[in-house]
Amino acid sequence: MIGAPEVTGFYEPTSGSIQYIVTDPATRRCAIIDPVLDYDEKSGATATIQADRLLGFVAQHGLTVQWILDTHPHADHFSAAAYLHQKTGAPTAIGERVREVQKLWQDFYNLPDLPCDGRQWDHLFADGETFRIGGLKARVMLSAGHTLASVSYVVGDAAFVHDTLFMPDSGTARADFPGGSADALWDSIQAILSLPDTTRIFTGHDYCHGGREARWESTVAEQRATNSHISKYLTRADFVAARKARDAGLPMPRLILHALQVNINGGRLPEPESDGRRYLKIPLDLLPSPWN
Repeated sequence: MIGAPEVTGFYEPTSGSIQYIVTDPATRRCAIIDPVLDYDEKSGATATIQADRLLGFVAQHGLTVQWILDTHPHADHFSAAAYLHQKTGAPTAIGERVREVQKLWQDFYNLPDLPCDGRQWDHLFADGETFRIGGLKARVMLSAGHTLASVSYVVGDAAFVHDTLFMPDSGTARADFPGGSADALWDSIQAILSLPDTTRIFTGHDYCHGGREARWESTVAEQRATNSHISKYLTRADFVAARKARDAGLPMPRLILHALQVNINGGRLPEPESDGRRYLKIPLDLLPSPWN
């Protein structure tokens, strides 16, 4: 039997992110996927409100955290993986291609001392690797396109597809970040759609299309039939052309330069300097500007 995890989503409205607690009902062991560390760019303040919300749920329901998983280095929020590891002792993990993302952004930030071998995580998953959450079998699928390192986690009858697919009314993820690829995104989407029709799809963001309430669960069958991009652009060439045209008109996420330097370091904030304060680096004139 394939198994059906209990899935609880926690919506973070500032970035539109969904954090997940994925639980084996038999053993009460769980994984936390894509946790958010609060950050306010206007004040420079950080907080653990979202992460503590997850820990509160874990305690309330008598769960044991077995894994802390990120699907990719996020561009719109800080990862709380390092904080949750400190609190729970559970191992952190991400896809092994994060090393390529580290090398790319190490140059952008001029961080010659940043280790780029993925040591910031306890485990790096290979494409196709399997692991367990309690008694549930989980499998890692490389889902590149949105980023070089993006992976999906297939746990029993549930697939956590990060920013590859949004809810059907919102289409698919952008693929114009450094290292992104609309062609690779097409391949990743086809792999996800090859899962059984009844597979539950859990997306990484929702932007409340048309003013509706936030939603984050669909199925493979629903995505294939009604996703506003998949059902409209039926060939690779059409999809890639449309994705590139759409991406060309999108502004960069407002926290991309803040977040990547934290997230390529496993969610760790920069070390305090001689005055006891931590500082972020913002490279100027690196990414496309709104005036180009």
